[in-house]
Amino acid sequence: MRKPKLLLVTPSFQSFVLQDIKILTKKYDLIIDSYNWKRKELAPVFMIMQFFILLLNMGNVDLVIVHFGGYWSFFPTLLGKVFRKPVYIILHGTDCASIPELNYGSLRIPLLKWFCKQSYDQATGLFPVSQSLVNSGNDFFSKGNTINNGFLYHFPDLIKEYTIIHNGFDVEFWKGDESIQKSPRSFLAVLSPEQYMLKGGDLILELAKRFPDCNFKIAGMSKPETLNGNYENVKFLGKLNAELIRNEYREARYYLQLSVFEGFGCALCEAMLCGCTPIGSKVNIIPEIIGETGYILDHRDLNLLEKMIRKILEIPIVNVFNQGARDRIIQKYSLQSREDLLFSKLPH
Repeated sequence: MRKPKLLLVTPSFQSFVLQDIKILTKKYDLIIDSYNWKRKELAPVFMIMQFFILLLNMGNVDLVIVHFGGYWSFFPTLLGKVFRKPVYIILHGTDCASIPELNYGSLRIPLLKWFCKQSYDQATGLFPVSQSLVNSGNDFFSKGNTINNGFLYHFPDLIKEYTIIHNGFDVEFWKGDESIQKSPRSFLAVLSPEQYMLKGGDLILELAKRFPDCNFKIAGMSKPETLNGNYENVKFLGKLNAELIRNEYREARYYLQLSVFEGFGCALCEAMLCGCTPIGSKVNIIPEIIGETGYILDHRDLNLLEKMIRKILEIPIVNVFNQGARDRIIQKYSLQSREDLLFSKLPH
């Protein structure tokens, strides 16, 4: 018996995309459509190429899944309608946001916003990874000034079926190692150069100045060439593969997720599975992920953050490994839960 054919469209191959590919191959034969959409000047060329590839393949596939809304989601949803094929878009964050102050969010760019709107309107259904991507707001960035985001906030006239399907995690891979001892005053964050301000990289460096007896590591980027000052207790690790970043999670006592906007927080969940105590911002799904297993910063305020860290460090250490954090992710965001819900919503 042949497997149904699924066309997977993605602009990039983050760990959660690769994870979905692994899940979907269990029940579908996959055809993958991807271009280097970061080359924005080539977007028109990629769209033309994509159109003809889709035209050749759409009649032979049974359904289409698109990761992220963007230029690349327009023709799959349009041709899906023409060929009467179900098309689902998995929404991750930037495709539901506009934060001009931080140069973040696809919906801050008028043309890209139009393509997202058309794609969402033409799709069979939407799969946001958290409820906060539907419609939410917070004043974390500037106390008293609420920033609202979510696809229904930006497109209030959009009438579309959607299902929240949280990201899921391999709890057997992301786990602690008894041979690796966590350092009591160690902090870790994961962010890319483009996310430096968005995820609080500047706060972390200022925090390091105020806590010279603590060690801070930033994975995902190298030390910025423009960075001035002496940061002896800060180490930039650069980009790491899954095994190496897992070792960093295993060594770190605390994990910092100080984002102004966060579609989900995959690194946060991975760190918690490895026993890190999470310290996160009061935005989107972060407080829900952390629950009672860590600490929440109400506003993007360095003094407030310093006060919180001092209180945390004064707490007597009973167990360096935060078993409660690991248990919470296992209970709420297992890979099996995502797989079951995803398959329940897809035709097969």
